Amino acid sequence: MTGPRPAGPVGTIVTVTPNPALDETYTVPAIVLGTTHRVAAPAVRAGGKGVNVSRVLHQQGYPTLALAAVGGPTGEQYTAELTSSGIPSVLEPATAPTRRSLAFHDSTAGSTSLFNETGSALEAAVWARLRARIDDALPGAGCVVGSGSLPPGAPTDFYAALVRRCAEAGVPCIIDTSGQGLLLAAEAGADVLKPNAGELREATGEADPVRGARHLLGLGARRVFVSCGEDGLLAFTAGAPDGHLRAALPEPLHGNATGAGDAAVAALAAVVAAGSGDVAEMLRRATAWSAAAVLMPTAGDIHPDHVRLAAEVSVTRHDDGAPAGQSTPGIEPAGKES
Repeated sequence: MTGPRPAGPVGTIVTVTPNPALDETYTVPAIVLGTTHRVAAPAVRAGGKGVNVSRVLHQQGYPTLALAAVGGPTGEQYTAELTSSGIPSVLEPATAPTRRSLAFHDSTAGSTSLFNETGSALEAAVWARLRARIDDALPGAGCVVGSGSLPPGAPTDFYAALVRRCAEAGVPCIIDTSGQGLLLAAEAGADVLKPNAGELREATGEADPVRGARHLLGLGARRVFVSCGEDGLLAFTAGAPDGHLRAALPEPLHGNATGAGDAAVAALAAVVAAGSGDVAEMLRRATAWSAAAVLMPTAGDIHPDHVRLAAEVSVTRHDDGAPAGQSTPGIEPAGKES
């Protein structure tokens, strides 16, 4: 069950994952530090943030293409699993082995602990081939998503260059990364940035997500969506400098939050690829898909309840300090729902 689609045609949503990982998810009744745990065989999937985005989109019936580079024995497992999933993909061969990401889900506490390998450096030729694949995919793309960390030795401006290349082709670009890459993508004029609150604080040095998001807009980003966990999802736009929107469910959901951020990015991409600039709709859908991902045992899936959850999401408008007596275009007083 996919629920209502955004209006308008949806071009292929191309995801770029420069540092993919073979995800292994273990579920245990409880994690007790310093003790031995007996576990069933893990759920093993081709992952990395961009591929998780493509997996969600594919599940929901949206056209998508996943681009990544993989190598070594883990790369062979990665390729086999992604091929069997039916997700359209182009995987560039690399000498460097694909990293692993280990998730341990405590079903009693409802928490998940992640152990992400750093990854290995890619050869210059692999970067060149990956860029060529991106160029090949742009003519039919409705949106491009660049997600995740960069492996050691990667070009620091990889995501910024992706934003600029997409702009030249007239294709909107969403970036979900952290650190310097987030700042450079903002300077390049990214259509959408989607950090979580911790990543935003680390990149900008601002403890307040409002100030942090405004910093990214000041650098050149058009829209910034900030995941704040149980506190909801915030949206900031360059066209509304004195206010923001906040989306939240009446009650937080408990489960495995590993893929929640990727599901939110998938929802944003689905709306953007349809040509919609409705920020409230982007927030509503992203919040619902993110929450529905928490209900699933592994990243890359969302629960059918996302349709019901979308109807329960409240979107409120907040004033960030417009001078008294002045109206702010596009922003209603705090407490109003959209």
